[in-house]
Amino acid sequence: MKLLNKQEHAVYFLKDNETKEVLYGGAAGGGKSALGVLWLIESCQKYEGTRWLMGRSKLKTLKETTLNTFFEITSKLKLTTQFNYNAQSDVITWLNGSQIILKDLFLYPSDPEFDKLGSLEITGAFIDECNQITYKAWQVVKSRIRYKLSEYDLIPKMLGSCNPAKNWVYSSFYLPSKRGDIEPQKKFIQALPTDNNHLPKTYLQSLLELDKNSKERLYYGNWEYDDDPSSLVNYDSIHDLFTNAHVNEGFNKYISADIAHYGSDKFVLCVWYGWVLKDLIIVDKTDPVKVEEIIKGQSVKHSVPRSNIVFDADGLGGYLQGYLRNAYAFKNGSSPLKVANKHEDYANLKSQCYFYYANKVNASEVYVDCEVPKDKFIEEHEYIKNYSIDKDQKLRVLPKDKVKEMLGRSPDITDALMMRSVFDLKPKKAMIRRA
Repeated sequence: MKLLNKQEHAVYFLKDNETKEVLYGGAAGGGKSALGVLWLIESCQKYEGTRWLMGRSKLKTLKETTLNTFFEITSKLKLTTQFNYNAQSDVITWLNGSQIILKDLFLYPSDPEFDKLGSLEITGAFIDECNQITYKAWQVVKSRIRYKLSEYDLIPKMLGSCNPAKNWVYSSFYLPSKRGDIEPQKKFIQALPTDNNHLPKTYLQSLLELDKNSKERLYYGNWEYDDDPSSLVNYDSIHDLFTNAHVNEGFNKYISADIAHYGSDKFVLCVWYGWVLKDLIIVDKTDPVKVEEIIKGQSVKHSVPRSNIVFDADGLGGYLQGYLRNAYAFKNGSSPLKVANKHEDYANLKSQCYFYYANKVNASEVYVDCEVPKDKFIEEHEYIKNYSIDKDQKLRVLPKDKVKEMLGRSPDITDALMMRSVFDLKPKKAMIRRA
């Protein structure tokens, strides 16, 4: 079979001695599944007795799509007598002893650590539509690549295919590749439908007739478009954060701090002049004493009164309640605040503050007037999403663990930003005048 130019480009990296992870695709119709299947077929024939993984988010979908591509290609190559497919064990076994194991890689709540992969040892892996699995699943599969590598002088190789998605594939492959600082062992090859001269014109026309978001993603391969209707902050408003110089600093100053949960996340501190972000401090794992020193130091530097400081009181932050007296101890799961003496229909305080913050951003009422890690800043804002199941349910923001699954890391920055909302929402104490 004659490969497309982009497929040949990918094959080069799949055969070199440096690249360990290849992401191919970034649009519809670029020959993604065919590339993965051809690589598995060639590898199985070339390396006798090796074991390879063919995976997708759901096994049922894998069998209906990628496996059918496998059958089509082996038929064209006249290889149908060279293997046996066991539909019960979901294993393809070649005459030379090599195997392709079909795997369901969905993150089921009953198996958060992917113990179902158990003691699996493989030589390499192809994951079709890998944007539909979590970063955790990708990492676990990668950790299982060790079978007969030394025997054939191979290095671990993973191939993933995907359409544009604003999750870990964006942050781990597309964005670093676009910036030119992708890790040497990773490669991203974008293949568009127009690169595939085997596609019928009617298919290309059907892509052009999609809605704007889908057309941008699937035809033009535009990664910046997110077609998720649950997103609370729109794309343009996120980018306007850095140019909203019309936002007044205001008289009141605030500090909002998201404190690492027992060292698992980062400590992030925001200094606000009104709704203008004047400073953003990000510190890796640290102890409560150091956290307290940083918060108090910034409050003195920027003249922020203790009552205008809010900190995450869950986890490690709970230790600070006795040291930061009169500061607001923010508990994510606590009841939402009353507004105008009325209860608002939110599941918890965190959701209430995130929805409020999202509205401020969409209204162009927030300005970032300091140095920030812009890519991460933008990326985390795109994960501020509505997690309410139906209209009768209280409004809930996408939980942090879900964001971690899709983003591949913790949303430390936006958690610190949203807590600033509490000072707009909490009741103002009346000043007592003495005679």
